[in-house]
Amino acid sequence: MPSIKANQLKRDMFVLYKNQPHAVLKCEFYFPGKGSAFARTRLKNVKTGNVYDYTYKSSDSVEVVDVETRELQYLYADGDIYYFMDPRTYDQFEIPASIFDGKQKWLLPEAKMFFSFYEGEAMGVRFPPKVTVKVIEAQEAVAGNTVNAPKKTVVVEGGVEVLAPLFVKQGETIIVDTETDTYVGRA
Repeated sequence: MPSIKANQLKRDMFVLYKNQPHAVLKCEFYFPGKGSAFARTRLKNVKTGNVYDYTYKSSDSVEVVDVETRELQYLYADGDIYYFMDPRTYDQFEIPASIFDGKQKWLLPEAKMFFSFYEGEAMGVRFPPKVTVKVIEAQEAVAGNTVNAPKKTVVVEGGVEVLAPLFVKQGETIIVDTETDTYVGRA
């Protein structure tokens, strides 16, 4: 496995920590006035889901896990198992809900996303930063409620509730940020 210096660590990398593959959830570098620089990381074990905080010195060597990245297309869900297909080979994959970290609500029919595989097992997923969804349910705006950019709750495809401006109506298509579940704009 290739090694890198700790000062090259980035979020969404996969590293070997205690002989297990871990995803780097967070990485912050500190350069104190006295002493050597260091990186504080938050690592998630991809097999157990346990999260660890670990501090690397900037000169430490870190083993990077070789992962294979594949673009897969969402097919359907059956309980806590989600089924995806590789559009090039038509191979199907069963992906557990634990991979999605609660973002499975943004899985839209035929959506394509990138998965990281290690030794044939899915380790992580990269969701699109924004999705375009149709508003299924929206209340009418109330006259006079116009102080400080008011918002209302709308329901979009998949049954997800999003805060949107008062002018958004049922049947419109909007763009939503998948990280923060917030309204970005009209599509």
